Amino acid sequence: MSIVTFEQTITGMPALAGEYEKCRFEHCELSGADLSGIKFIDCTWHHCNLSLAKLNQTAFQNNHFFNCKLLGLSFARCNPFLLSFRFDDCLMSMVSFYNLKLKGTVFTNCRLHEADFTSTDFSQAVFNHCDLFMATFDETNLEKADLRTAFNYSIHPDKNKIKKAMFSQQGLSGLLHHYDIVIED
Repeated sequence: MSIVTFEQTITGMPALAGEYEKCRFEHCELSGADLSGIKFIDCTWHHCNLSLAKLNQTAFQNNHFFNCKLLGLSFARCNPFLLSFRFDDCLMSMVSFYNLKLKGTVFTNCRLHEADFTSTDFSQAVFNHCDLFMATFDETNLEKADLRTAFNYSIHPDKNKIKKAMFSQQGLSGLLHHYDIVIED
């Protein structure tokens, strides 16, 4: 099967209803679009804007996002069956992954300000050079996750699963500030 590429600005979703397998979306403007019920299987997204799109029962199976703007998305509303992503160089502030199982998800150079990771299974996830300013970690499974190069996070060790997770020495303050202790260099 050859890869189908969508390069135009797309407004409104009647043109995109259905199922898309092994498609490449480039420079697509889908902010505020209703993507509900659509299946995206093995698709890549390059320089697209999906901010505030509606994702009710949207299926993202093995999707890879590059340099995309994904503000305010509720991935928690997606179809959870085979849900899997990879994100590189994406702007993802105010997204929600509430209560999803996303073991092994990779985020690289992403800005995840105020992201909601509550009750999410991110075991073995990787957060390479990600800015997690004001992200919410509450009952999040981060076992064996790699946060060595992540920064600006605040993760309460007593309220999250962090067994065998990896952190850098510089990031320890993000684990300890809940204890109201002073850390000096």
